[in-house]
Amino acid sequence: MTLTIVLSLAALAFVALLALLWSQWPVWLKGMLLMSVTLFYFFANDAVHSMWGWPSADSLPERFVLLAAVFDEPTAKRPGALYVWVNALEDGKPAPQPRAFVLPYSKDLHALLGEAMKKTRDGVSQVGTCEPKAGKARFAWLRPGSDEQVIKLRDLPVPQLPEK
Repeated sequence: MTLTIVLSLAALAFVALLALLWSQWPVWLKGMLLMSVTLFYFFANDAVHSMWGWPSADSLPERFVLLAAVFDEPTAKRPGALYVWVNALEDGKPAPQPRAFVLPYSKDLHALLGEAMKKTRDGVSQVGTCEPKAGKARFAWLRPGSDEQVIKLRDLPVPQLPEK
């Protein structure tokens, strides 16, 4: 699928190049074409990166199973990040494919995920819930970083097997 998108973008750029070089269009229209293809490239680049396994900056699913976590602690040059690999729970069953997410770094979340990873290494699976942080909901889209989440993790209950 991603190869199809990349080839489509290359074909679009080629057609735009032909239109710029050999058409009788006015200069302002050629300029608009050049600007629109350039803007479309950046939009498509972001879309392709979100599909190719790059961690998503979207919010976590409401319910999920934690598979792995990687911590990038902040330095003077970088703000740091927390990378988690989760499997969403849909109708009580895991989704067919896991997904990677990137979260802004916080010490509390680092400690929570670190403890959960220790339990996971010991064989105790961790299930999590994610809710939007309570606060002013009005005009939240105007305030960057207002989409903070409250993440809670707990042990996955041991499944009860039927008697033979």
